[in-house]
Amino acid sequence: MPSVADFRTTITLEPDVYSLIQRRLEVPGTSLKSVVNEAIRSGLASRQREKFRTKTAAMGQPTVNLDHALRLAGELDDATTIHLLENS
Repeated sequence: MPSVADFRTTITLEPDVYSLIQRRLEVPGTSLKSVVNEAIRSGLASRQREKFRTKTAAMGQPTVNLDHALRLAGELDDATTIHLLENS
């Protein structure tokens, strides 16, 4: 494997990506190499963020038996469907 300093490769850019790169190249003093490297660094760095965490809150004891929660959800959905069909 070549050293990092002389690594070369060929990539195929999708049209929207090519357009974005072309716009960046309009800035004087920019090169294709610098634009592509910055875009890759920026994209990969954004993936290293801390994972999103959802805060939880105590909601008390359930008011229905959750042992059959999916059945209950299905029954509620069925009741809504029947109501909509009867009133349309």
